[in-house]
Amino acid sequence: MTQVTMTVNGKTVSGQVEGRTLLADFLREDLRLTGTHIGCDTSQCGACIVHVNGNAIKSCTALAADLDGAEVRTIEGMANADGSLSVIQQAFQDHHGLQCGFCTPGMVMTASALLKENPKPSEAEIRAYLEGNICRCTGYHNIVKAIMAASGQDVSAIAAE
Repeated sequence: MTQVTMTVNGKTVSGQVEGRTLLADFLREDLRLTGTHIGCDTSQCGACIVHVNGNAIKSCTALAADLDGAEVRTIEGMANADGSLSVIQQAFQDHHGLQCGFCTPGMVMTASALLKENPKPSEAEIRAYLEGNICRCTGYHNIVKAIMAASGQDVSAIAAE
């Protein structure tokens, strides 16, 4: 067992982990932060995306022991300080960017990373950036619309599909 300490959503946390413990499992099982979903365990679906030291990563392939001292942000840490939804979360709600919701935490975390890199992405840029995220319900159209809206772009001309 290895002792790990990291900052998760602004709070310092510690725990004992086996060397093979994935970050996704540490977050879900040890810290009870169940918003990070595990969909495939093979880094294909993107449901487990979190931010580590400011970068979006798939937590189903990162070892918790390797992240000692890291700063981690999960979907639970995306809300505003007063508990209200972040701009991205609100845009997903306003533009129906979710159906079953399973992929939504990973999509929101990916959208946040994209908007950090590219504050005004085009529809094509958003679609390309989402290639590592799988949604089986929405067809992506409203997710793209939500991300464009979160970036402050006018989406009124984008027809609903």
